[in-house]
Amino acid sequence: MLLSLSARILVRALLVCLLICSASLTIMPVYAFEQPDELVIGIEPEHNIFDQMERYRYLADYLSVQLGVKVRLTIMSRYGEVLKRFKTLKLDGAFLTSYTATMAIKELQLEPVANPVNLNGESNSEGYIFVRKDSGIRSFQDMKGGNIVFVDPATMEGYLFPLAFLHQHGITDIDSFFNRYFFSGSHASAIFAVLDGRADIGAAKNTTYNAMTNNDPSIQQELEIIARSPKVPEITLCLKSEIAPDLRERMANALLNMDKTPDGIKTLQQFKALGFVKASKEDFFIIENMAREALGSITVHGK
Repeated sequence: MLLSLSARILVRALLVCLLICSASLTIMPVYAFEQPDELVIGIEPEHNIFDQMERYRYLADYLSVQLGVKVRLTIMSRYGEVLKRFKTLKLDGAFLTSYTATMAIKELQLEPVANPVNLNGESNSEGYIFVRKDSGIRSFQDMKGGNIVFVDPATMEGYLFPLAFLHQHGITDIDSFFNRYFFSGSHASAIFAVLDGRADIGAAKNTTYNAMTNNDPSIQQELEIIARSPKVPEITLCLKSEIAPDLRERMANALLNMDKTPDGIKTLQQFKALGFVKASKEDFFIIENMAREALGSITVHGK
């Protein structure tokens, strides 16, 4: 049966529409994510910021070449402002210490990627509670009425762990238990505060403590460790979940395979690490549980 003129026009219109739709589908991008021109990565100010930037600069240069994307570094402010700074600085990722990484994964939905392995072969750290050997303090009962120095409220080793330790021993109000407490701002400063007698008890990261005692063995003769925390990831590169999965995977592969290429090995030597290991969200469950238990049951009124 012959089609009428109007029917033939309608068929032609439908064919044109199908051709246009087909052409549109063929030129649509395969990936929903676009590769950025630049990745901005933050660094927590753990040590001398100039030394930190120098170390991480080598790593950023290496990653820029491997990814074909410029990796730019920026130093964030103190521990407690990391989450706020992450948003205001419009960061794509950051190298975070254990407690801030835990908060960032939970509150900002960041994805943990990799942990550097230090020159001692460790990717983890632990918290120490320590005193002067001549202080007479050997247990948590002896701490009552003393002065304690923490590092920062956003550190696991220098704050969360000692609170959890106190909670496990039935202490629920540190203001009534201690004569005074204060924050030093850095792990090294907390150690010096106990050495100098400005605090009776201190809490700090084992890697800083061990580095200081290796450089000055007399410190080990003066201080005694009375409690240790579980081991947790020391530093973790975390990236925004909005970053293309392909780019995150290439970043992870570049880090995890650095120790297998001459350029990677040279960069690791400059970065002062042996390599990187894979990170996962499960690594931070212990810290989240510690925070829920300690911070929800201990009263902290003021410095």
